[in-house]
Amino acid sequence: MEPSQVTDWCHEIIRIRAPQGGLYVDATMGNGKDTAFLCGLAGDEGQVLAFDIQACAIEATRKRLEQAGHAGRARLILDGHENMDRYVEKGSVDVICFNFGYLPGGDHSIATAPKTSLAALSKGLAALKCGGMMSLCIYSGGDTGFEEKNCLLEYIRNLPPREVTVIESRYSNRGNHPPLPVFLFKRK
Repeated sequence: MEPSQVTDWCHEIIRIRAPQGGLYVDATMGNGKDTAFLCGLAGDEGQVLAFDIQACAIEATRKRLEQAGHAGRARLILDGHENMDRYVEKGSVDVICFNFGYLPGGDHSIATAPKTSLAALSKGLAALKCGGMMSLCIYSGGDTGFEEKNCLLEYIRNLPPREVTVIESRYSNRGNHPPLPVFLFKRK
């Protein structure tokens, strides 16, 4: 593991908590790094659903999965993460991964937005099993600005503590608005 990469850090936390062979959702597929990781956890018994609104993300993820030996292990869905409730039942998901911002190497004008991201978080919490978890990599600054980050943080900081445990981590010695890893654990 490269401990300075936020996605690798999130993967380590997920690996500790996630049951093998569960139902996992990559809510923001991008280039498929989280999707491939979740396919490894799913193995032959589990299921992975991955969402993105860009066809180029679907193709990049498909290639990554083929190269990793995970071809056919994930259902790649061309749809927004705010629509995940159309594909999963309430209380059925073990892990949901989010990377908020834009597709690395893609069009920076296409990025996650506060309205759809808040809807996706709400629907994701409903989809999680009791004991399920969500990882959020929140990117801000530069092209993505701070509006989405502020909206997401306000939302999660106001979740009922008896229902959801929220843990925010942060880089203390990095400038230039580093990503913020956040973990949500559903209690009820």
